[in-house]
Amino acid sequence: MIGVGADVAAGGVPGGVPGELRRRLGVGDAVLVGLGAMLGAGIFVALAPAARAAGAGLLVALAVAGVVAYCNATSSARLAARYPASGGTYVYGRERLGPFWGWLAGWAFVVGKTASCAAMALTVGSYVWPGQEHAVAVVAVVVLTAVNYAGVQKSAWLTRVIVAVVLVVLAAVVLAALASGEAEASRLSVGGDVSFGGVLQAAGLLFFAFAGYARIATLGEEVRDPGRTIPRAIPLALGITLVVYAAVAVAVLAVLGPGRLADATAPLADAVRAAGVGWLVPVVRVGAALAALGSLLALILGVSRTTLAMARDRRLPHFLAAVHPRFMVPHRAELAVGAVFAVLAATVDVRGAIGFSSFGVLVYYAIANASAWTLTPGEGRPHRLIPVLGLAGCLTLAFALPATSVIVGVVVLAVGAAVYGIRRTVAP
Repeated sequence: MIGVGADVAAGGVPGGVPGELRRRLGVGDAVLVGLGAMLGAGIFVALAPAARAAGAGLLVALAVAGVVAYCNATSSARLAARYPASGGTYVYGRERLGPFWGWLAGWAFVVGKTASCAAMALTVGSYVWPGQEHAVAVVAVVVLTAVNYAGVQKSAWLTRVIVAVVLVVLAAVVLAALASGEAEASRLSVGGDVSFGGVLQAAGLLFFAFAGYARIATLGEEVRDPGRTIPRAIPLALGITLVVYAAVAVAVLAVLGPGRLADATAPLADAVRAAGVGWLVPVVRVGAALAALGSLLALILGVSRTTLAMARDRRLPHFLAAVHPRFMVPHRAELAVGAVFAVLAATVDVRGAIGFSSFGVLVYYAIANASAWTLTPGEGRPHRLIPVLGLAGCLTLAFALPATSVIVGVVVLAVGAAVYGIRRTVAP
C-alpha cells in the first residue's frame, strides 16, 4: 500500500525517490486549481442544457448536484489524504477494491475528460474567434500544454489570474442582472411542469460543472502536507463554487426565465443583454474564454497525472511514467495528452458531449465512494451515510442522463473492461 508518511518523505524534498513529483502546492494553490476547473465548465457550458432538461426546476437540480458533489468531495478528500499520490480514484480503487476497479476508474476518467478537454478548447475558440473555433482551440491546447510542461507552480500561478478575472466578471453579471428592471422573482418559482426525471437529468448535466475538485486529488503527489491540505482544499473549492453557481443561476433565471435560458447559446451574455447592459457583453465573452482556458488548464493537469499513475503500473505504456528532472512534471504524459487533445480539437466538435463526460465522471466518483466505504475509523473514514449517499447519487444521476450518453458510456466502459481482460490474459 502507499502510505502517507512514505509518500511525503519520498516526494517532498528534492532528494526524494527518482520518478516522484515534488510537493510545491499549498492550500490556496490547490483551491485555485479546483476553482479553475469547476468555474470554467459549469457557468458557461452546462446551464442551458440543464435548463432544457429541468425547466423551472433548475435550482432544485443544482441543489441535488451539489449534495452529490459534497459526498464525493468528502470521500475523495479522505482517500486523497490517505493516498497522496498522482492518479486520484485510479489509486483509491486499486488499493481499496482491487486492480480492476482502479483501472475502470482511470479509464472512465481519462476517456470522459478527453471529451471535456476538447469541448473546453472549442469553447475558447467560439468566444475568441467565431468561425475559427478549431484553429484557436488547437493553439489553446498547445500553449497550455507548454505552461504545464514548465512546472505545476506556473500552472497554479496562471490559474490564480484566470480565477480572479472570472470571479470579477461573474460578480458583474449577477449585479447587473439583479439590479435591472428585467429581473422577476416569479421566474424562480417551480411550476407544475417540472418532472422528477427532468430534475435528475439536469443534475447529472450540472455535475459536469462540479467535477473540478478531482484535480486537487489527482495532484496529491504535488501537494504539501497532503493529510492536512487536501481535506481542507476540496471542501473549500466546492463551497465557493456552490455559492457562485447559485448566485449566477438565480440572476440568469430571474432575467431570462427557464424557457429563454434553455434556448440560449450564450446564457450569461444573453442575460446581460436582456438586462439592458449591452456594454457588458464583450466583457462576458472575455470572461467565458478565460474560464474555459482555466478549465482546460486544470483538465490537462488532471488527465496527465492519472495517465502517469496508470503508466507507472504499466496499465498504459510505461514510457509515459517519466518525470522531467528539471521541471518535476510528467512531461511525456503531458505531451501525449496534449497531442490527443489537439487532434480532437482540430477535427471533432464535442460540445454536445457533456452528457458522455458526465457519465464517465459519475462512474469515477461512484468507485471513489465505494472505496471510501472500506476505510476504517483510524484511516479517517467519513460518516457511513456519505459514501452510501454518494454512490447511490452517482449511479442514479449517471443513468438519468440522456439515453445516447448512457449507451455510449456503457459501451466505452465495456471496451475498457475488455482491454483490462486482454492485458491480464496476455501479461498476467
